[in-house]
Amino acid sequence: MSSQKIDLGGVVVATTLPFTPDAAAPAGLAVDYAGYAAHVDHLMNAGCRGVGPNGSLGEYSSLTDEERRTVVQTAVEAVAGRGIVIAGVHGVGWHQAKHWAELAKEDGADAVLLLPPTIYRANRREIVEHYTRVNEVGLPIMVYNNPFDTKVDLTPDLVAELAQLENVVAIKEFSGDVRRISELREVADIDVIAGADDLLFESLVMGATGWFAGYPNAIPEVAVELYELVRAGKITDARDLYENVVAMFRWDSRTEFVQAIKLSTQIAGRPFGIETRPPRGPLSPEQEATVRADTEEALAYIAQR
Repeated sequence: MSSQKIDLGGVVVATTLPFTPDAAAPAGLAVDYAGYAAHVDHLMNAGCRGVGPNGSLGEYSSLTDEERRTVVQTAVEAVAGRGIVIAGVHGVGWHQAKHWAELAKEDGADAVLLLPPTIYRANRREIVEHYTRVNEVGLPIMVYNNPFDTKVDLTPDLVAELAQLENVVAIKEFSGDVRRISELREVADIDVIAGADDLLFESLVMGATGWFAGYPNAIPEVAVELYELVRAGKITDARDLYENVVAMFRWDSRTEFVQAIKLSTQIAGRPFGIETRPPRGPLSPEQEATVRADTEEALAYIAQR
């Protein structure tokens, strides 16, 4: 059973990462650390519980080792004790994930978010070893179930086994199956965290503790309000708000979620570039038009409330 304690109630934002053109940088794009720090500060001022640097939305796999570490350091400095920093420490193997977890601990992160081995489709024994090795670092671990990207489904019985590790405190659930919320709560004494923006309402109603989120990058105040309405039992008000933003939220579960969320964040008025590093390219004209329409419709509803 987990012994670590960390308050995961609230909205933890999987932060997107701004770049600026620089011919000398990888793919001609340099990380805009000052812009990132300002963005993190904006999210914290909006009432978010914390931030999650170096997730998929933060394009961690396209960063150099130095950039990846500096992003965590920047997030910790910008949060400045006002909330929590949950650093993504994903790696192909446990030796890489453990290395990133050790650096995250050294740099002041409060917890880590950890996928099973990436790229390689690990078996149960390999998955358990992966988490067991990172458990040795001593930071609280949020297990991340994303079977779409990893091709590994962390089923409730497997999560129950991982939850016996003393530092495993939560699971970010992104299977797309809302039934998992109650199933996980039945078998594992850890926090279940909503991981898909377009299942946020349903997940919270079913008992999810918090929200590890993408679209609060664009509308953090509204995201916090939505979370708090459900947690306060104001279900009708929460559903009305959710139904008017969920079309935009659905982009969080699509292949082009990074590009879409960056564009929505820019449309929402944040001084944020939409550039992404390879392998991600720009949205197609049709996709961009749809993201714009979904975002503008959501923002129009928010403005007239």
